[in-house]
Amino acid sequence: MNTPSLNLLTDPLIRIRDADGQTRPLNLPELFVALGHDAVRDYPALRPHQRHPWHSLLVQLAALAQHQAGEAPPWDEPDSWRAALLALTPEHPDGSAFCLVAPHDKPAFLQAPVPGGKLDGWKAIPTPDALDMLVTSKNHDLKGERMRRAEADDWLFALVSLQTQEGFLGAGNYGISRMNGGFSSRPAIGVAPDGGIGRRWSRDVAALRDARVDLIESYGMRGEGGVALLWLPSWDGVTSLAFAALDPFYIEICRRIRIAEELTGGLVAHGTGTKAARVDASARKGVTGDAWIPVEEGKALTLGSDGFNYGLAAELAWGSKYRKTTAQILRDEDGVNGITLLAQGVVRGQGKTEGYHERRIPLSKKAVGLLRRGQTDRPASLASERVRAVGTMRGSILRTALFALFEAGTDKLDFDRRTAKQQIEPFVKAFERAEDARFFDDLNIELDASSEDEQHAERLRWLIGLAERAEAVLHSAFAVGPQCGERRYRARSRALAFFHGALRSDKHLPQLAQHLRAHSMAEETTS
Repeated sequence: MNTPSLNLLTDPLIRIRDADGQTRPLNLPELFVALGHDAVRDYPALRPHQRHPWHSLLVQLAALAQHQAGEAPPWDEPDSWRAALLALTPEHPDGSAFCLVAPHDKPAFLQAPVPGGKLDGWKAIPTPDALDMLVTSKNHDLKGERMRRAEADDWLFALVSLQTQEGFLGAGNYGISRMNGGFSSRPAIGVAPDGGIGRRWSRDVAALRDARVDLIESYGMRGEGGVALLWLPSWDGVTSLAFAALDPFYIEICRRIRIAEELTGGLVAHGTGTKAARVDASARKGVTGDAWIPVEEGKALTLGSDGFNYGLAAELAWGSKYRKTTAQILRDEDGVNGITLLAQGVVRGQGKTEGYHERRIPLSKKAVGLLRRGQTDRPASLASERVRAVGTMRGSILRTALFALFEAGTDKLDFDRRTAKQQIEPFVKAFERAEDARFFDDLNIELDASSEDEQHAERLRWLIGLAERAEAVLHSAFAVGPQCGERRYRARSRALAFFHGALRSDKHLPQLAQHLRAHSMAEETTS
C-alpha cells in the first residue's frame, strides 16, 4: 500500500525559471506566491500543449481557495495558500488529495479513489509521455515512452494534460466535459496583459471570481456545496457525476488513473477503462462555463486542422459569431499597452492528433480602447473585409494564374487535373502562411488611422502590397513550371496576363482595380 508522498502542498516538486533565468523547485503554495509577484518566467518541464491545461488548473485552484476562504486578494505567504488549499479537502487533512502518490482507496492529486483499493487488471503506464494525451502517446509528433528519467513535475504535467483536456479514445476511454464531443478539443482564448505568466494568472483568477454568480445562474450549477475537485469522490467507473452537482470552478478528471512508487524509487502509472464518463454532460456540447472556451450557438468551439488561422482569429477577436470568454474580456488592471489575445488548443480527430496551435493576436492601444467601449463593429468590418481580400487574392487570382502556368498556357484550364492541383498547393499555402503571419500587424495600422481618408489610403497601400506579394509567389513558381522553349514562354506569359488582368477587374478587388487602371492611364498620358 502506497503511503502519501510527493505532496504538492509541502514538497518542492515544480521546477520554475525565475526572471533571472535561474531554475529552482517550488511547492504549490510557494508557486502561487511567486506568480502573485509575477516572478515566474516559465516551467522548464512544461511542454507547449500542456501550457493551457496547467494555467487553467492553477487559476481554478486559486479561485476555489479564495472563494472558500472568503478573501479576494492573493496571499503573500505560502502558509496562507497552503491552509486555503487544504481547506478544499476537509475530509483529507493529511493532504493526500494533493499528493501524486497515496493509498489507492484515498484520493491522490487528479486521481479518484479506487473502491477496495485494488488495481487488479489495470494497465501499467511506464512514462509520463505514455500517460499524456494523444499528442505525445503515438510516434507522430514526438517519440513515445522516451521519458525514462522523469522528474515528479514531468508526471504532474502529463497527468494534468490527460485529465483536463483529453477526448474520447475508444471504448472505455471517455473525454472531458469541457469540449464539444469526444473528438473535439479544449481550445482557449484570453487576454495576456503586458508582463509575465504571473500577471496573466492573477488577472484570470480575479476574472473567474468576478464571474462566479453569473456562471451559477447561467449554467444551473451549485453556488455552495458543489463538487469542485472531481478526484475527491470515489469512482467505480460505472456511475457519472451530475453536471448540476458541480461547483462552477470545478476541476475535472476524465480517466481512472493511479500513480504508484516502484521498488526502484521511480514512479509508474496504472490506468483502466470506464463504462461511463466522469461527468454526465454530453448534451451540453462543451458549454460548461469554462472561462476560456468560445461558444457559438449552444456549442463550444471545435478547433480545425488549420488551427487559429487569420480568419478564425479575426472572428474570435472582433466578430460576434462567438460569445466572448470570461478570460477574454478586458479588465482595468490590464492597462492599455502590450496587450495580446492568446489563443491555444490541440486539434484532435478520430484516433489522431493534428497538432498543437498557439497564436498571439496583438491589440494596439486604439484597439484596446475600442474593446473597452464595446465598439467592435468597425474593427470587425475591417477584419472581415481583409479576410475576404486575402481569400480572393489567393483563390480567384493567384490560384488561377498558377493553373495557367502549370497547364502550360492552354486556352482551356482543367481545374480538376490532380497533378496541377498538387503542384499549385505548396505555392498557395506559402502565400497564405505569409499573409496569416502579418495579418493583425497590418490590420492594426489601418485600425489606428485617424481619419477615413487615412484609412482608405492605408487599405489601398495594403492591397498593393498584397498584390505584389502574390505576384512574387507566382514568379517563384516559374522555377518548377514548364521549362522547355515555347511552352515555357507561353505558360509564363499566360499566367502573368491572367494575373494582371484579374487585378484590374472590378469583379475581384474593386479598390485595387480602380487604382491600377488610373495608374496605367496616368503613365500613358505622360509617356
